[in-house]
Amino acid sequence: MNPTPLVLPPADLAPGCTIRKAVRDDLPALVELLHDDMLGQTRERHDDGAYLRGFEAVDADPAQFLAVVEDADGAVVGMMQLSLIPGISRGGRLRLNIEGVRISRSLRGQGVGSAMIGWATEVGRLNSAGLVQLTTDARRTDAQRFYARLGFVASHVGMKLELD
Repeated sequence: MNPTPLVLPPADLAPGCTIRKAVRDDLPALVELLHDDMLGQTRERHDDGAYLRGFEAVDADPAQFLAVVEDADGAVVGMMQLSLIPGISRGGRLRLNIEGVRISRSLRGQGVGSAMIGWATEVGRLNSAGLVQLTTDARRTDAQRFYARLGFVASHVGMKLELD
């Protein structure tokens, strides 16, 4: 685990949004973003205790950063989790993993998602990561096109095994 908190770039995103570390009071808005999604409607649960335990674990780990995007009025309109992952493959490169990217429906297509991913990539650079990685569900074809436009390459096949 990275013993120090992540180094972060400036928090201003275009257009008129800012990014900051999530706090416990953001949890209801974050859960709503997770639910407001074609896949989230079926796989996300309304168990606040589980989300709170997850939030607390992420919040306590300095190698994790749960980012909240706020609009000019201070409303939570986006989120993503960043994780620094050490490893020995690829010459011991540190990786930045991006997970749980969500944008409010009202802001999709306005550049906020691109700004978020650009900001996350800069977090990787500032923290000496040699690789930024993410996964997206195979059914999310719009998301796949979005990430490809930003330079991500579908180089691997992701596989998952549900344990619960």
